[in-house]
Amino acid sequence: MAGKFSWRHYCGIAALMLLTSSCDPIVNIYGSFFPAWVVCLAAGVFLTVVLRLLFAVTRLEQHLGPLILIYPSLVLLLTLVTWIAFFQS
Repeated sequence: MAGKFSWRHYCGIAALMLLTSSCDPIVNIYGSFFPAWVVCLAAGVFLTVVLRLLFAVTRLEQHLGPLILIYPSLVLLLTLVTWIAFFQS
């Protein structure tokens, strides 16, 4: 019986997705409404670029390790910290 869903399961999953997506805070920027996570992601990317420039100027970038892992992780960290700082409830 594992792997078989009835229509009730699908309706429950659809209702859950609709309920969770409607609880997202909306931010008004010059008359255009954006989900708050988009604003936090943009802030995370911007702060990562600033830190990358800081790492390059101070010559710390060569000591960081695999940069392909460091910078996406830094974007994620700064995005989540921005979310917690501005949208915690």
